[in-house]
Amino acid sequence: MEQAQVAAPYESAGQGGTPLWWIPLVSGSLWIIFAIVVFRFDYTTVSAVSILVGCVCLAGALFEAIAAAATHGWWRILNIGLAVVFAIIGVVAFVHPGDTFEALASVFAFYLLLRGTFDIVVAILARGVELWWVGLISGTVQILLAFWAAGDFGHKAFLLVVWVGASALAHGIVQIVTAFRLRNPHSA
Repeated sequence: MEQAQVAAPYESAGQGGTPLWWIPLVSGSLWIIFAIVVFRFDYTTVSAVSILVGCVCLAGALFEAIAAAATHGWWRILNIGLAVVFAIIGVVAFVHPGDTFEALASVFAFYLLLRGTFDIVVAILARGVELWWVGLISGTVQILLAFWAAGDFGHKAFLLVVWVGASALAHGIVQIVTAFRLRNPHSA
């Protein structure tokens, strides 16, 4: 697959370059900062974890909405669909903060499953591009975390914080790699 096809979601209409390469760089940096905050967070309350999950999902929705504004064709439809799904999951996490961890883990497991599947599909489509396998690994880890989150593995509060942090970290790394790939499209 050509670099231009991978860069398509970030290209401006009518231009061959990738002038929006900095968007995934900023987004990825924010995801990594968020992951650091999550890992240092006091995980003792259900409400705090619900707010963290809601923030992760709403941030994902915002990123997908920004990406949709800069895309065209089926990429735009995919970005808009993901933005809507992530926004719904984020709102549900805020509306019912007192629900059990099982319900919250199920909602977050669904988010991880969608995000991981998307990352794997994009990585497979970008097989010819340098570092395409980073997205494949990240997506696989997110899908494995989704199944782990859906199970009953005890210590739900601690594990839920780890799931949120690991997902944010994985997404941040993928976004930063994407940014540098878009910045130097001739390196592949």
